[in-house]
Amino acid sequence: MIIGLVTAVAASTCYGLGSVLQAVGSRRSAREEAARESERAQVTEHGGPSLSSTAKAVVTWEFMVGTVLDFVGFLLGALSARLLPLFLSQTVISANLVITALCSIKLLGVRLRRPEWASIGVVCGALVLLALAAGKEGTGTTPISTHWWLLLISVVVIAGGSLLVRRLGTSGAVVAGLLSGLGFGALGIGVRVLNGVDPFSLADLLSDPALYAILVGGLGGMYLHTVALQIGSVNGATAALVVGETVVPGIVGVVWLGDATRAGLGWLGLIGFVLAVAGAVAVAHYGEGEGALHADSRAPEPAR
Repeated sequence: MIIGLVTAVAASTCYGLGSVLQAVGSRRSAREEAARESERAQVTEHGGPSLSSTAKAVVTWEFMVGTVLDFVGFLLGALSARLLPLFLSQTVISANLVITALCSIKLLGVRLRRPEWASIGVVCGALVLLALAAGKEGTGTTPISTHWWLLLISVVVIAGGSLLVRRLGTSGAVVAGLLSGLGFGALGIGVRVLNGVDPFSLADLLSDPALYAILVGGLGGMYLHTVALQIGSVNGATAALVVGETVVPGIVGVVWLGDATRAGLGWLGLIGFVLAVAGAVAVAHYGEGEGALHADSRAPEPAR
């Protein structure tokens, strides 16, 4: 349990700092594109970032460092998903919201208001309740048919979500964050049920659809998160991501994978889970103000 909690906290820290660095790179790329008067090339007809704009954001040094941190966070998060119940590991990892908010003050010049600080406090308190209530993780053994379903759902969420976000344009930041969270949630579930890990078998690993659900959910989630950071609030997008990667895996872990709380503490785990999600939703709501300011800062000045 202790090793799992330590790895989950370390993964959360990597994800939080990585998100802010990626936001720095994404926004610097957007400003440089606007300075070159290539606005038509960097947005879609609905006002969202084009694929070329997102690709340019990916090659900034800040974004690349953030991606390395994300990769390290992924490895640590995968380990914690094998050692802890999903409702605990995913929620602790989702506390990167707090790291993101604190780092955005320094690196993005964001000023958090009292409601945002209060919401972050609620999330932190909820994590303590979850840690106290968490029991032993389930086995993670499931029929291979559920692995195929996981892959299919991952493809639909990422592919359909990408089209939806491009249609929504600048108003799709929270939606993109939520869908990226669902992708990362599929990644967490896939890691938990993956065959060929213990004992290790390369043939079983490569033939398991869950492996490809992990790749689709991880890469697709990263793309949608990048888009969310380009067009909206880093705190709002990350908070929406928290909801997506916490709620679904937590429910799946309890219902299908045998995750459980300590005897007599189910009520405490439920309260902690609800408070964690509610706090994240609150940060997403208040963070939208920052997204509006960010959108205004990109708007061209009127001709004089």
